[in-house]
Amino acid sequence: MTTTDSRPVTFPDWPLVRRLAPEVLGTLVRRYGHFDSCEDAVQEALLAAARQWPAEGWPASPKAWLITVASRRLTDELRSAEGRRRREELDQARTPRRPDDDHEHDDQGPVGDDTLTLLFLCCHPALSPASQVALTLRAIGGLTTAEIARAFLVPEATMTQRIGRAKERIGAAGTTFRLPPADEQRERLRVVLHVLYLVFNEGYTATAGTNLVRDELTAEAIRLTRLLLRLVPDDGEVAGLLALMLLTEARRVARTAVDGSLVPLREQDRSSWDADAIAEGVALVTGALGSKPLGPYQLQAAIAAVHDEAPTAADTDWPQILALYRVLERLDPSPVVTLNKAVALAMVDGPAAGLAVVRSLAGDARVDRTHHLHSVRGHLLELAGDHDEARKAYRAAARRAKSLPEQRHLLARAARLR
Repeated sequence: MTTTDSRPVTFPDWPLVRRLAPEVLGTLVRRYGHFDSCEDAVQEALLAAARQWPAEGWPASPKAWLITVASRRLTDELRSAEGRRRREELDQARTPRRPDDDHEHDDQGPVGDDTLTLLFLCCHPALSPASQVALTLRAIGGLTTAEIARAFLVPEATMTQRIGRAKERIGAAGTTFRLPPADEQRERLRVVLHVLYLVFNEGYTATAGTNLVRDELTAEAIRLTRLLLRLVPDDGEVAGLLALMLLTEARRVARTAVDGSLVPLREQDRSSWDADAIAEGVALVTGALGSKPLGPYQLQAAIAAVHDEAPTAADTDWPQILALYRVLERLDPSPVVTLNKAVALAMVDGPAAGLAVVRSLAGDARVDRTHHLHSVRGHLLELAGDHDEARKAYRAAARRAKSLPEQRHLLARAARLR
């Protein structure tokens, strides 16, 4: 969770607070109808919790405590001169309170809590797609503005302005806090899925910091995607995304060594992978591919399933993975997909073939400024036996990596080639 100045707040039981924060925000927005002020109030409540709970102990009901404190902060603001003006606006546009609003509850129908409603609110059609994603990553994913800016490859100041404008537009739209009708849900679903995908990715491989993984984010992304699948059980892309998350998360324990260093997929101890998560993911993607229109999340899940079902790295069915990437590249082209296809192509036709694809991406700012392009190039050069150029590529990748574990891994690979 973040403070208003984008610095992370640390809690002794982070996963619980990570789950509660968007629920608390959802409750306040449903009651008071002003997204911007409610988010500020929730952040103040979280700061108060960070100060008080470690010293005084956790309250019997953490969610109710946060709601109460955040509501008081919001009320205090509304009593100021500026607050009075905002209250007049809220009184005109606020959503009528439901009879159960004054009682903490865990089940509000098929979606389980206010979080999915908040998710769809952040994906309001009044916002641009980029603003929808950014606002949701902040409110639901708990990412800092700096982390979101890195995900979008823009300066932090630009992202701060974008999120601020998004909040203003949400307020100006006068939207009510309830799930949109089914037809509007379908319109917003693509953005909702993209947001959940980004939250999971940030948790699985943190873009910066000393830890490779932020498991509170992967857990929240999986939880929300499960809720979304309950809401739209016949959507193949929702099933595909959940399958992709489960198949990827199944390998998490094996991704780091005892000292916290990164372990590449081909070197992982596959006996430590989560067999139950793999089985559930394979079942989900098999059902989606067999009966739904094809989509990019289903294809990515199918690729993950091929990796997970291989008993050893040597047994990986690279021709099938290459075929899936080629379909994915036609359906949802991006430089990242092309880069991944280059690796698969190298495993099938040799590193020279993969390097030719990598060269075609040279100068593409979407990947050239990140470490991924140079890391893949280093790996393929190493396979080709060109250790001098591979070492240079790994070092170039390390300079661009923001995550300390990834930097160390890339520098270790470069040093190994001396």
